Amino acid sequence: MQRRKFIQNIGIGGLMLPLNPLSFDQNKAEILDEDVLIPEALKEGDTIGIVSPASAIFESEPYTIAKEFFEAMGLKVKFGKNTRNRYGHLAGTDEERAEELNEMFRDKSVKAIIALRGGSGAARILDKLDYEAIMNNPKIFIGYSDITALHLAIFEKTRLVSFHGPVAVSTWNSFSADYLRRLLFKNEAITYSNPASKGDELVQTKNRIRVINEGSVKGQLLGGNLSVLTGIMGSEYFPKDWTGKILYLEDVGEKIYAVDRMMTQIQLGGVLNQISGFVFGKCTDCDPGGSGYGSLTLEEVIDHYIKPLGIPAFSGAMIGHIDDNVTIPNGIQAELDATNGTIRLLSPAVK
Repeated sequence: MQRRKFIQNIGIGGLMLPLNPLSFDQNKAEILDEDVLIPEALKEGDTIGIVSPASAIFESEPYTIAKEFFEAMGLKVKFGKNTRNRYGHLAGTDEERAEELNEMFRDKSVKAIIALRGGSGAARILDKLDYEAIMNNPKIFIGYSDITALHLAIFEKTRLVSFHGPVAVSTWNSFSADYLRRLLFKNEAITYSNPASKGDELVQTKNRIRVINEGSVKGQLLGGNLSVLTGIMGSEYFPKDWTGKILYLEDVGEKIYAVDRMMTQIQLGGVLNQISGFVFGKCTDCDPGGSGYGSLTLEEVIDHYIKPLGIPAFSGAMIGHIDDNVTIPNGIQAELDATNGTIRLLSPAVK
């Protein structure tokens, strides 16, 4: 299934070691709360590396527009050597895509890495990544959708904070660009909230939040694309400890019965019983499909699993396959205010 949106318009770290400890240079990263690795902030003139760890892109224009966007942000751009490769629908063989990402982490001239696109195939390279190199060269890594597999694996194996946000060929409008700049350039401890614009309406009708359970709670952010997250459950790359986490999810193009099946999976897998808070972003183009005599609504599905937990929870956050897509860090402590539909970072996500 394709999990991306091509360009439509363009604006403008003590480490908790894995079970098999890797060699780690304490001088190369800052540790926060004895749990995560914090990458360095971006500044103008830095180089951002663009990689293709999942599906291929077959047209040339998206590459050009992506390069122009990051140059407009004051960055230099370096494409991976295999970015334009193709192996079926994938951007090269598993070995080529894994090595491209490994090399970007090892490359001292590259200060941040962003996936060109999502799509599918990222999970195929999890066992080929050099987690020791990633741990010893902590840097910003950005992407969403299928890139969720990489975020979760990197967090589980290295505790590096990575960023669920637009891919290089996303719609980089002023909304998305502003969140990226504030988070990764300006070191802001952002408070995420939905746009409050009513437009010509008497009340707000777009981008509303829906309170599932009222209240507020603090916890560590972790999540991503629902179907990709459930796709790696049971593997060594899926985070084992969800205690106290604030789980955020999004998806695209899934039938409601499939969303229900995946929510069942994370419930039976013990994830929901451990988390302290829950946020559902957008489920774009998620409809009943061929559900026979009827279907639960998406609201009914989410409420069925989350309401009984009694934890602060809301849906409708600006996270997902949408133009106005925020960049949100995995591994950072935050305060979730479900009553008002906000997520407040308790510390900057970069140093």
